[in-house]
Amino acid sequence: MSITTIVGSEATVREITQQPDVWLEASTGIAARREEIDAFLAPLLARPELRIVLTGAGTSAFIGEIAAPALTRTLRRRIDAVATTDIVSNPQESFAEDVPLLLVSFARSGNSPESVAATELADQSLAEVHHLVITCDETGELYRRHHDRASSLTVLMPLRSNDEGFAMTSSFSSMLLSVLLILGGADDAAVQALAAGATTILDQREVDIRALANEGCERVVYIGSGPLTGLARESALKLLELTAGQIVTYYDSALGFRHGPKAVVDDSTLVIVYLSSDPYTRRYDLDIVAELRAMLSPERVIAISSEPVAGATAYDWVLPELAGLDDAQLAIGYVLVAQLLGLSYSLQLGATPDNPFPSGTVNRVVQGVRIHPVTADAAGTAPEER
Repeated sequence: MSITTIVGSEATVREITQQPDVWLEASTGIAARREEIDAFLAPLLARPELRIVLTGAGTSAFIGEIAAPALTRTLRRRIDAVATTDIVSNPQESFAEDVPLLLVSFARSGNSPESVAATELADQSLAEVHHLVITCDETGELYRRHHDRASSLTVLMPLRSNDEGFAMTSSFSSMLLSVLLILGGADDAAVQALAAGATTILDQREVDIRALANEGCERVVYIGSGPLTGLARESALKLLELTAGQIVTYYDSALGFRHGPKAVVDDSTLVIVYLSSDPYTRRYDLDIVAELRAMLSPERVIAISSEPVAGATAYDWVLPELAGLDDAQLAIGYVLVAQLLGLSYSLQLGATPDNPFPSGTVNRVVQGVRIHPVTADAAGTAPEER
């Protein structure tokens, strides 16, 4: 692979390119703990009244948005994705129903104020809470709070997944893969396919992705359906972060995009559409591709697919190694396209991907959040701050 590396991009480049190896390592680690994991989860999953909530902040929240619909389909039970930022600001709504809860928390460092606060609010609000903590940092506050609790199971990602760069790359994909393996069951064939597909993107598509960034599009839209809507959201954030907001980004579902958001499209727009592997859903994705290619020049609409595309053009990027995977699994491989595009744009614009905000206005671990205690005062008088 020939990814350009300049001073200030070393960590981000390393953390994008290492992902196939990190996924294999994460899968091996989960397999080694399978007996312990099953002993914790089996009694909970046997209870039909159990509610499962997947939570995190920012990119970590998008893991839940991708995984929840796929796991709902696999496990045939209620699974919700609720961001820690929503839990912390609205705990009464998030935990309005007092039923047994498995709270699955995703966190790169586990030091964001909302990470710990969300678990505490769950414990305060509900009679029975169990915690599954998936994180990349054993020194983080979230891990330390839950590592020795009987009602919690902590799962550490490979050490090198704890990204040093500003943007979550290895941490995002390894935690997404891990929750699918933990709750959905072992799938060695899928892990191998993902590693192969990601290697193809790194080896064969990096030049194409760099060329897209060099075309000078000032707006980039990502579209995906079902679990891939969460991927579209993460993709838009990656580009926004790595370019320090210099590129306007947007995301939506294939059907939702027509209902107003299509107004963002102009002559300087690039659109990336993630095609679903579900034959029915895929029809809607292909419809929006055709519609947008009629609006824009065809090279401005790139379709990413795991299956052959009828009448394929040079702008339909097929990754046959990923054929047969479901959409949540595809998100793990597809995200490399967004990560590389964000990196390429950042370098093209003269930013520093490892730290796009040298002034400190936006931070790797969020700062400035005050957690307010929940009180019984419904009148809402000013609470004590900490």
